[in-house]
Amino acid sequence: MEFPEQPTSPERVFSGVQSTGNLHLGNYLGAIVKFVELQNNYDCLYCVVDLHAITVPQDPIALRNNTREIAAAFIACGIDPKKNIIFNQSQVPEHAELAWVLNCVARIGWLNRMTQFKDKAGKDRENASMGLLDYPVLMAADILLYRATHVPVGEDQKQHLELARDIAQKFNNDFAQSIVRNGYDGGVFFPLPEPLISGPATRVMSLRDGSKKMSKSDASEYSRINLSDDADQIAQKIRKAKTDPEPLPSEEKGLEARPEANNLVGIFAALSGRAKSEVLKEYGGANFSTFKNALVDLSVAKLSPITAQMRRIREDDGYIDQVLRDGSDRARAIARENMNAVKDIVGFLR
Repeated sequence: MEFPEQPTSPERVFSGVQSTGNLHLGNYLGAIVKFVELQNNYDCLYCVVDLHAITVPQDPIALRNNTREIAAAFIACGIDPKKNIIFNQSQVPEHAELAWVLNCVARIGWLNRMTQFKDKAGKDRENASMGLLDYPVLMAADILLYRATHVPVGEDQKQHLELARDIAQKFNNDFAQSIVRNGYDGGVFFPLPEPLISGPATRVMSLRDGSKKMSKSDASEYSRINLSDDADQIAQKIRKAKTDPEPLPSEEKGLEARPEANNLVGIFAALSGRAKSEVLKEYGGANFSTFKNALVDLSVAKLSPITAQMRRIREDDGYIDQVLRDGSDRARAIARENMNAVKDIVGFLR
């Protein structure tokens, strides 16, 4: 039997997707496509982050179903659960255990500067959950627990990754002597994870408002294309997408003050694996009805097989649960070893 070649360096990728259901085109193009590509060159862990999901109220039955749906989407999109580790966060208790240690390293001022907390908590911050404020520390624990070297992130998550790097650096500095005593050269235990940001559509915007990110929480179903949408729904949403009265420009500079046009061109580019400039060479000067018809055909061709595969996988919860259990066992083997090292470094008896 031939096994896939393993990376020659100890580079490891960690990424997580919240188990809140309704994965959409933005999740696919901004994250999952990259996950599929990364599995060829890195040791990858892909986590359904259900601990993060409960920072806001969740229905327990829906949470279980959503966890399975995310796992099914990973597999349907081409992530190999044998080659990679697919698991859900709550089955590996070391995530929460390391988060507490890192809470004692992170500074309150760092968390208070997190823009995503300010956005999600809104004006009534006093009533926001402690978990919502502490979310970035748990995210840091997710990454550092596996001593990951790379994290695929969108622009909106870069600040959280920077915090993870700050926490890793402070841990290494605070416990430098103990790290050396425990056999780690140079007093470094946690690597500083690097961001992986690539592709023409790392940030997919709403189909109804090109200034807002595509989101599962948007009240309008026409703001997003869900991975569960059938061909008719995809076509209807694209044809109803907001545009402006001008034809498409022939060069990228002409998209600068046209957010909706820029978004649709970016989606086309990402789905076709081309640069925006190439798309505009072909469609520059065309009206939006012509371009949207081409985008419908492309989107249906790319997404319909994924939707069909997701539905097939979702018919067998036993299979999904087994994939997650197997992945969690493999993840925990790594997590336990690193958490034991953290305990030795910090000075806990075990």
